[in-house]
Amino acid sequence: MITEECINCGACEPECPVEAITAGEEIYEIDPSKCVECEGHYDEPQCAAVCPTDACVPDPEHPKS
Repeated sequence: MITEECINCGACEPECPVEAITAGEEIYEIDPSKCVECEGHYDEPQCAAVCPTDACVPDPEHPKS
């Protein structure tokens, strides 16, 4: 998920291999039904790796199965 710490910089959106990140009204948003936490693509979630404010974090309401 992307927290309110998001500064709307857009760094995360092009890094998502499954296009789960989109621009919301005020901050970027992750569609939990699409997000695979980059499993099968990268060793770590790329949104979190490039986020300058550490706003991309695991969503406790949508744990990775």
